[in-house]
Amino acid sequence: MITVTDLVESLGPGLLRTVVAARDAEVHDVALAEPGDAPGQPGELVLGVGVADRTGALALLERAAEAAAAGVVLKDPVASDPQVVRAARRTTGPALIELRPHTSWAHVIWLLRGVIDRASAPDTSHLGTPGPHSDLFALADAAAEIIDAPVTVEDAQSRVLAYSARQDTTDPARVSTIVGRRVPADALTHFRAGGVFRRLARSSDPVWTPAGPDGTLPRLIVPVRAGGEWLGSIWVVVSGPVAPERIQRLSGVASVVALHLLRLRAEAGIARRVSAGQLRTALREGSAPFPGPGQAPGLPPGPWRVVAFGGPGGTDDVRSQLDLWESVARRFGWHQPLLADLDGRLFGLVTEGPPGRPRPSAGTSAGAEAGTLDWLRYVLTEVRSHDPGLFAAAGCPALSVEQLPRSLAEAVELHRLIGTGRLPSGRETGTVLLEEAWDAVVVERAADAVGIDTGLLGGPLGVLRAHDADHGTPYLATLAAWLDHFGDPRSAAQALRIHPNTLRYRLRKLDEAAPVDLESPRVRLALRLQLAALGERPPDGGPPGP
Repeated sequence: MITVTDLVESLGPGLLRTVVAARDAEVHDVALAEPGDAPGQPGELVLGVGVADRTGALALLERAAEAAAAGVVLKDPVASDPQVVRAARRTTGPALIELRPHTSWAHVIWLLRGVIDRASAPDTSHLGTPGPHSDLFALADAAAEIIDAPVTVEDAQSRVLAYSARQDTTDPARVSTIVGRRVPADALTHFRAGGVFRRLARSSDPVWTPAGPDGTLPRLIVPVRAGGEWLGSIWVVVSGPVAPERIQRLSGVASVVALHLLRLRAEAGIARRVSAGQLRTALREGSAPFPGPGQAPGLPPGPWRVVAFGGPGGTDDVRSQLDLWESVARRFGWHQPLLADLDGRLFGLVTEGPPGRPRPSAGTSAGAEAGTLDWLRYVLTEVRSHDPGLFAAAGCPALSVEQLPRSLAEAVELHRLIGTGRLPSGRETGTVLLEEAWDAVVVERAADAVGIDTGLLGGPLGVLRAHDADHGTPYLATLAAWLDHFGDPRSAAQALRIHPNTLRYRLRKLDEAAPVDLESPRVRLALRLQLAALGERPPDGGPPGP
């Protein structure tokens, strides 16, 4: 199921706008408001097709609230009428949604129905209809018949969504576009230099480009727009000027293409939200929404690892991180990445891969399948050359869905250690596994259990910490360095950037301030855990003298 917010955001601001969010209820159907009837049922989105004034809008909102409908859609200016808005805010009932001006009710009903059906049955083959992708190819053929020339339909990122027949009569740039599913870099440079994309983004007028380098033929480009938003374009390879009446008919096709592009975008957005919701549930609960113990039909075969992702600069903007990692995943072949935000962090789910297979070295993929741990190591090695702040922290393998929460907790621990600088982010690979950093996690857990103030338990560190605070002495740092270097005065002194005799002098003085039995292994372990709880690590620079 999807919520009102999911539905509005998936269709985009060019069609719908949330005026009053109210409760974010789930939507399972759409209903037309009939005068005098009680519109809607729980979970329905009520469309006020015939509502044209304030009185009708207020009555519809009241009836929809009584029916526990999920939301009410009205056109402007009724949707933004102050009294209507106040009435929507006073109730705990349906959300108030504005249908943008110049938008056809018939078109939005078609889009809403398609998106809701897609959310209920993500496999479009169950719907008994060809779907928007097949329709786009039919529209490309129709456009080619109108213009008598080969056609491609592309999105705003120059990715090919559909193409017509007769592409054998085009130029090398068009052939490369269809084979690679996007416009080649040299052709993009040519079109950008001519200001093609600036004009497509700003205007609804068709664009004509002359012949270019390397035998590129002229193009007629018709922008595809909806609600003022540029969604894509229809590209026609032409040999000369095109009659105005044909261009007008092609613009009509562009209006229909716009609806299909909106539906594709909305369905992709809904599919992503549904997948993310299912993944969140699996990570939290280790069972739902999957049907039985150990079963996960929505996931690839296990075992799996939960991965906590980190972005450049340690950004806390989860939405930006999600966009970034989705782009990275798809660029390297993972077309349906399992990603979800949870408690302010971004997580993914990768598969462990075949057991016993050697790990690929840094910078090589070794044929790793997209979405596996080996693939993730390779991808991070590649992208960290541009974004060194990217990293991934992976928990231990989960052999069943029930073990996913444990892997999640481990990934969170590693992510926190990396974010606070207490653990390096995987050196050149950018990937940290729990097995590779188990010692840091054990110490961190123990230090958390020890605590700070209450964890000193009458031992010598309370006295030494007070002495450092009162007299400016570095006794805690000295003791931490001595413990970390196994009592070797030379290496401990080198870490502190002091002379070994200075280190020995400090040890004698701190023993006078608070006697410490450093011969006892148990005392040394307890002291180091307490120092870790205090955040005491050997300093980078030389501390003050004794």
